[in-house]
Amino acid sequence: MTFLRRLTLPLLLALLLLQGCTVSRGQIRRADAVVAATTNRSSSCDQPDHCATPSPLLAAAAAALAASTPDQPVHVVTLLDDSEPALAARVNLIRAARQSIDVQTYIWDQDDAGQLMLDELVRAARRGVQVRILADQLFSFGNVDLLDRLARISPNLQVRLYNPTFHKARTQPLEFAAGVLCCFMQFNQRMHNKLILVDDLIGITGGRNYQDRYFNWDDDFDYVDRDVMVGGPAAREMAASFTLFWNHPRASPLTHLRDVNQRILGDSAAPTWPAPVYRRPQRVAQLQQAAEDPAWLQAWLIDPSLRVGKVDFFSDLPAKTDKPDKRRALDFTRHIMRMVSEAKREVLLQTPYLVMSKRAQHIFRVLHRRPEPPRVIVSTNSLASTDAFAVYAMSYKHRKRYLTKFGFEIHELKPHAPSAAVDNELANLDSGDGVLPLDIVSPASPARARFHLLGSRGSNNRPAPLESAGRRFGLHAKSIVVDDSFAMVGSHNFDPRSDHYNTEAGVIVYDHAFADQLRHSIMRSVQPENAWVVAPRESKVPVLTDINQAIGTVSESLPLFDLWPFRYATSYDLEPGCQPMRATDPNFFACYQPVGDFPDVALSPKLIITRMVTAFGVGVKGVL
Repeated sequence: MTFLRRLTLPLLLALLLLQGCTVSRGQIRRADAVVAATTNRSSSCDQPDHCATPSPLLAAAAAALAASTPDQPVHVVTLLDDSEPALAARVNLIRAARQSIDVQTYIWDQDDAGQLMLDELVRAARRGVQVRILADQLFSFGNVDLLDRLARISPNLQVRLYNPTFHKARTQPLEFAAGVLCCFMQFNQRMHNKLILVDDLIGITGGRNYQDRYFNWDDDFDYVDRDVMVGGPAAREMAASFTLFWNHPRASPLTHLRDVNQRILGDSAAPTWPAPVYRRPQRVAQLQQAAEDPAWLQAWLIDPSLRVGKVDFFSDLPAKTDKPDKRRALDFTRHIMRMVSEAKREVLLQTPYLVMSKRAQHIFRVLHRRPEPPRVIVSTNSLASTDAFAVYAMSYKHRKRYLTKFGFEIHELKPHAPSAAVDNELANLDSGDGVLPLDIVSPASPARARFHLLGSRGSNNRPAPLESAGRRFGLHAKSIVVDDSFAMVGSHNFDPRSDHYNTEAGVIVYDHAFADQLRHSIMRSVQPENAWVVAPRESKVPVLTDINQAIGTVSESLPLFDLWPFRYATSYDLEPGCQPMRATDPNFFACYQPVGDFPDVALSPKLIITRMVTAFGVGVKGVL
């Protein structure tokens, strides 16, 4: 009780101090005046095309748009599975931009990937391109000095932060807790959209944020992720969505943020833009070179592209939790649900967090009750591969439901999956340049506290310790393929948070060849060398097994005190010399060896917390 009183008093004081602490109109006008007077207006280009670099990606998009009619749209679509082409495509398009670049993201860190993207955008603005950056405040740009520089580095560059906590750019730990207490619904609703749009012709959307681990540049833990690049009429839908978010009241200009406003008013001197100091400069240089190499672009980005017809870009409306009764506020979420509910033969789902919303549970339950239900293959994280161990606990809790009520075939990524290691190796074929310490390269990053409900985001969050050694990988891609006919790539995790709190976005491509490409990519992740299979335990003593399962079912249904340690299902690995098969195959137990509920995970506080959240954490399922 003494501890709670000590914790509550500061939080109450913080609420009193922070609520209503908006920046006055006078302060905003003064800061705007300082920005106008001190902004660097020099230009690096005086040509009409703003010295844009020719790009085959942009040219293909322009050609697709020119060939389109209202009844017969034409799109060029590129699946960006590999991390180096995903980053190189962004750099190439930024350098090719002639008019505008709009960027929307959930996380923007100041590591090598974050610095590279930001420096490229500043260079584009300085040559005359109109650049707009909209980032979710909670996990982006935590350095006020950096935001001061961005506010005044070019008149062509604008930055806004979405849904800032207490009207600030940087959220301290006490402010985070106060935000949860005072204004939970607004604080908990984040902008999870990812988009980069160039000249309203071509855009990239999907799962990747601007942080090293999304591009295989983290030294210890990297994500298996996916984007899609789309050129053609769908880019106009992307532009309309970005404009809605940009003009929404929750998208705050930098001078409206208390700490940035104070910083600008406290220093009227025009800030400089220092050259980035990369931790692995040779690797960055290699990426930049690839982004301008015609042969490399042809092999990695042009040749794999598909010319397709209909493509839809969908996005939830900003602040969708403010208007849950408004149908369009949940546009993207509803469309995904409808797409899955119409499946006839197969649903292939890849998500990092297998925590089903009530709506998703209903859809899969109905599908499984059909006389001939479609096959549902799920690719997701294991505890060994995830950095969101509390979320995994809820997935673990409901394994029996997923297997028996929904008919899921669950494959959990191994932390050292060979398929992920191949992409990582391709992204790190540098000449072995020296590695600078993180605190020298990016002083903002270590000082930037990153918080998240029952789990964190950012480079400081690491997964549970393993028994094995080596570089590890976690799944972050969010994709669905239905009946080999149409497919979705986006930011939606198919979970309660994506359904009810975060805004999400993505594209749906109605093309068999694209669906086949995406299906092949996901199925690669569920191969035995890359994933464990989750399946029921073998019934060796029928009566005892039945009793155990009955007790486990009762325990799983309890909102609290789900303490029964002997779960219905566990993880399996394929025996050498055997062929992969479904868990319903009569020969399954002859070819698959049980490896425990949490294979490769060492005993640790995170493992213990995972079991505790399984037992007691059902009440926070919706916000994990």
